[in-house]
Amino acid sequence: MAFTAKDVQTLRERTGVGMMDCKKALTEADGDMENAIDFLRERGLAAAAKKAGRIAAEGAVVAYQDGETAVLLEVNSETDFVAKNAEFQSFATAVAKTIAENNPTDVETLLAAKLSGDGRTVQENLQDKILSIGENLKIRRFFRAEGVSATYIHAGGSVGVLVRFAAGAETAAKPEFTALGKDIAMQIAAMSPGYLDAASVPEEVLRHEKKILIAQMREDPKMQGKPDAVLGKIVDGKIGKYYSEACLLAQPFVKDDSLTVAKYVESVAKTLGAEIAVTDFVRFAKGEGIEKRQDDFAAEVASMTK
Repeated sequence: MAFTAKDVQTLRERTGVGMMDCKKALTEADGDMENAIDFLRERGLAAAAKKAGRIAAEGAVVAYQDGETAVLLEVNSETDFVAKNAEFQSFATAVAKTIAENNPTDVETLLAAKLSGDGRTVQENLQDKILSIGENLKIRRFFRAEGVSATYIHAGGSVGVLVRFAAGAETAAKPEFTALGKDIAMQIAAMSPGYLDAASVPEEVLRHEKKILIAQMREDPKMQGKPDAVLGKIVDGKIGKYYSEACLLAQPFVKDDSLTVAKYVESVAKTLGAEIAVTDFVRFAKGEGIEKRQDDFAAEVASMTK
């Protein structure tokens, strides 16, 4: 019995198992949906899929670098405890290495790739870990970069940063540059800038910020009666404070707030007699944007007494 891509998708939706395993199951079952489900259950894959509906908002952000290839990866688990065990950490590192080696376009492509140092796919290994660890695990997102970069992982994986630079190989090999890279990555982790510099801020974001500032001034008795043109000029002056908070290069440097980050980079470049520029960055905070499960302890105890 032949099957279609839609059948593969249906099986995936019913079981939560990866696309490649669903295709293999339908092939083995000659296209029969129920037999394919049995095939997955017999191999423990559907058992792992039962955990897929459970919220995984903990986990860790990990970094991996090999030469001029760098990877930032977030893998989620249900509890912080699991994210600290050696099996989870080893798997996350292997996945990051797979990303470095294969350059997948997205998570789906990554899951179908062979795990680094293993003959089976990332998806197959992920399902094994779900079964052995006993929690839902998800590979959420990743970023891969080529060129000169620095990474930083804070507090065991609660925040991870990858920052890229324009700098020559000779400059990048110097200890002063290594220190600079770590400093900038730590700055991003601590201060969470939204943009690289003022030029990177979208026009609509600036309009929104100016609208808020104008509304605030209209609530100020000292500003009552001033025309919009005057308020607009005052806002233009105040927007610099927004840049100093939202833009990395305009932020005060955390180790010396008499300097901006841009001035700090310039000072290191001058010391090394080289040209150095921060070109972009990525910051992952573990579980950000995921609605976390709220446990009702009283209800749980009550249910156990019934």
